[in-house]
Amino acid sequence: MNDCLQTERVSVLMRKYSLPCIISLLTGALYNIVDQVFIANATYLGSYGNAANTVVFPLTVIALAISVMIGDGVCAFVSILNGRKEYKNASVAVGSSILLLIISSLVLCALYLTFLDPLVIAFGGGVNDSTLNLSREYFFWITLGIPFYCFGQGINPVIRSDGSPKSAMAATLCGAVVNIILDPLFIFVFRWGMKGAALATVAGQVVTVIYSVVYLCRMKNIKLEKSSFSLHLKLVKKYIPLGMCSFFSQISLVFAMAAINNMVKKYGALDPVFSLSRYAQIPMAVLGIVMKFFQIVISIVVGMAAGCIPVAGYNIGCGRKDRAASLFRLLLICEAVTGAVALFFAEVMPYQIIGIFGAANESPYYTAFAVKAFRIYLCMMIPACINKASFIYLQALGKAWLSTALSMVREIVFGVGFALLLPYFYGLDGVLYSMPVSDLLTLILSALAIRATMKELDSDY
Repeated sequence: MNDCLQTERVSVLMRKYSLPCIISLLTGALYNIVDQVFIANATYLGSYGNAANTVVFPLTVIALAISVMIGDGVCAFVSILNGRKEYKNASVAVGSSILLLIISSLVLCALYLTFLDPLVIAFGGGVNDSTLNLSREYFFWITLGIPFYCFGQGINPVIRSDGSPKSAMAATLCGAVVNIILDPLFIFVFRWGMKGAALATVAGQVVTVIYSVVYLCRMKNIKLEKSSFSLHLKLVKKYIPLGMCSFFSQISLVFAMAAINNMVKKYGALDPVFSLSRYAQIPMAVLGIVMKFFQIVISIVVGMAAGCIPVAGYNIGCGRKDRAASLFRLLLICEAVTGAVALFFAEVMPYQIIGIFGAANESPYYTAFAVKAFRIYLCMMIPACINKASFIYLQALGKAWLSTALSMVREIVFGVGFALLLPYFYGLDGVLYSMPVSDLLTLILSALAIRATMKELDSDY
């Protein structure tokens, strides 16, 4: 079955499993990023559409958080079961995860449709009337695709755990291609605006689901049967904790973005330029662009780490902790290099990046704030990448609660805390400082956890 996970060099396995995972996550991230690029370059939408996209983005992350909690959790659990040759339990775990994804996504969709307006306002959509109306429109149509989005994102790790990282990549890639084709058609030709951007996204998600379902019917190592499709709460209780780090890393981002969006709205109203109605949406639109760049980088970071989950889980399951330790060291080096490259682009090429998002159509205030935001907000990219990789890899080692605790401290205690505190002293600049301060402090805790984990893995073999 997956015996190569125990014998092949870890560098080869990391490349084999992480590269498709990185591409999968990058193409998944492209859904929202591509929407924002086309929205920004549509003169009839511009920064108002960008701001609306920023408002809705954290609400889609809630759906993603639920999906990865189930998907990453069952992926880690199934990988450990495969290492122990417990294939029957692996089949049952996958079947229960499929049911859980369907039920939770339908419930979330119903809640979103019921509380659409309060949610849009809570995430900063009321900055001005134009942003509010575009946010409502975009959120409504995106919400209709939530069940497809959750299923596709949640099943992707399951496909990887079956030893098919390339199929997992293809599932998201084909959906992203559909989205890229339809976005300019719906936005520029049909002029459907935010509705068009959302419908292009949903169409891509449907294609991903179709591909995923076809794969589930012919899995390699896990054979799904009718008896597999039951919630089996005993197994659910075992794999959900393994996905809690992924859940909290995403859901905490929602709290952080809610805090940031509302601080931007509050302190932007005190700024001599952004207090003017025609410029009020600029800080929110700009931070949305910065977060999209960060999302690209984090997709690479998380892809590398998540791609290592089946390898680490399998080797832990069969007692080869030395290989898990070697893989962890290699992962940390690669993540630090990724952070360094991202830092270069953020500090040296901010003008070129914001140009992709329609800066030529905006005021000088837009460009000036965007450059400032890139250079301050992203100045600690190396610690950010190391932190995120550590959280994910620790859950692959079965250290779910340590992983979750570190993630919570970074995203909630530091991320939300500093986003609320620093603007009190530094205004809008305080919002920008909140991220680098949070990542630098978290690195100290991550280093302690990494050191203790390495010592444990090395001593146990």
